[in-house]
Amino acid sequence: MKEREEHLFEVFENLLKARHECSCTIFSECGLPDMTVRQIAYLKTIDEQGEITFSQLAGITRNSKPTISEMINKFERMACVYRERCPEDGRVLYIRLTDKGQKIAKAEQAALRMVIDRMMESLDETEQELLLKILEKVR
Repeated sequence: MKEREEHLFEVFENLLKARHECSCTIFSECGLPDMTVRQIAYLKTIDEQGEITFSQLAGITRNSKPTISEMINKFERMACVYRERCPEDGRVLYIRLTDKGQKIAKAEQAALRMVIDRMMESLDETEQELLLKILEKVR
C-alpha cells in the first residue's frame, strides 16, 4: 500500500510540475516571469470582481488604500491594469485589467487546461473515460 501511495505522490508531483511549467511559460510570454503569488492573487481578484474600486479592493484584500495604490501603480507600470473614471461620478476610479493582466489572472486555469490537453493526447478514448470515472470519485 505504501508503495502505491508513493507512486501516486510522484505522479501528482509530475502533474503539478507540468502545470507550474505551463504557468511560467504564460508569465514569460507576458514578459513577467517573476510574478509573485500575491500579485497573481490580486489580479485574479480584480478579474473576478469585474468592476472594482480602490476601496473595494482594499477591503477584499484587507490592505490599506495606500498599499493598494502602490500596488496598482506597479501593475500600471507592468501594463497589467489601467484606471477608468466612473461616468456617473468622476471621483470614482475603477481598476480594470488590460489584456495582459487578464492573461496573467487566468494563467493558472490556462496552465491546467494545457496539462489536461497533454493528458488527453496521451490517452485513448477508453483510458480517458476510465480516468474521468476515477477522478469523479475523489471529493
